[in-house]
Amino acid sequence: MSPLSPAIARRQREIMARERVLLDTAQAQIQRDGLLSLQMARVAEECGYAIGTLYKHFASKEDLLVALATRNSFDRVELFERAAKWNGPTRERMLAVVLADMLIIREQPEHFRLAQFVWTDVVWGAASVESRRRALAACEPLASLIDGIVAEGRARGELPASALPDGALTMGPWMMTVGMHALVQQQGLVDTAVTGDPYRLLIRQLQYLFNGYSWQPLIDAEDDAALDALIARVSRDVFDTDWSSITPDLPPSLPLS
Repeated sequence: MSPLSPAIARRQREIMARERVLLDTAQAQIQRDGLLSLQMARVAEECGYAIGTLYKHFASKEDLLVALATRNSFDRVELFERAAKWNGPTRERMLAVVLADMLIIREQPEHFRLAQFVWTDVVWGAASVESRRRALAACEPLASLIDGIVAEGRARGELPASALPDGALTMGPWMMTVGMHALVQQQGLVDTAVTGDPYRLLIRQLQYLFNGYSWQPLIDAEDDAALDALIARVSRDVFDTDWSSITPDLPPSLPLS
């Protein structure tokens, strides 16, 4: 393939730079005013571009939202790679992946709310085929890293053979993690007086699940001290931080009256 001419290469860089500005502005608007307040005209105005310029990049608001979620997926790869490539038992690497997800939620709380909204039919169904294709392609490296942990666990004898293929087995931890994020993000749905720290509860529940898989080394999920030591060690060894710096902030409780 012939290299691009300097003029074409420069033009492509300009287009990519302008798209970054548009996405950054949309992200800032969501953080400031809320997801449902996003307006294409205001994004263009705040960037100093004509509305027609914005629509050259994104054919609809749905395409813009999917593009934002896609970019956030790329941002997650680095943390997931640190977890997946850490030199620890595969079961503990899977815990590290969950901690990586929590770090993303703590640092970018709007990421999960955006992802939830984008996967609804009202957005996903209205987005262009190409936008959906790019979004799914952005998720593929994350899925491959997690499936790779399972495959290595089986190869090393840490995870017994199962009728479930790798991708199906990892659906369990994924569903539990996404479900907890969804519950915590909705004010008042989780009673911390009953559950305690919901994210610590999630990690405990995952240990029950991994024990059910007979994923070695088995953990006594009832042993609070052992569980705390496990969380602290993986947090420190993989991310060089402590648990309090990983667990996402909880929304305030709803008033009872």
